[in-house]
Amino acid sequence: MKHFEISGWHDDSVKIEVWLDEKHYLERSDYKSGTVISHGFTDEKVIQDFPLRGKPVYLHVRRRRWYDKATGETFSYTYDNLTAEGTKLTPEFVAFLKEED
Repeated sequence: MKHFEISGWHDDSVKIEVWLDEKHYLERSDYKSGTVISHGFTDEKVIQDFPLRGKPVYLHVRRRRWYDKATGETFSYTYDNLTAEGTKLTPEFVAFLKEED
């Protein structure tokens, strides 16, 4: 939850759904440059996570898009270490978090 915040959730008798949006957080170098601004979100990816209380869990994840006014470049951050001790991420979720826009 260091990089994402819950923007919504739904729990019914069939499934659990959680919507996650990347937080508005600039890396230090981008903050110091003063030219990088938030530029919306990537398209939502739906990832099936491990079941919870016998129900499938679906994560609706949106990564933040950033725009550098100095270079005209649009980009998203990638993350290498998002697992808590004793947990694992699915290969699909890891690939999503590492993909470049």
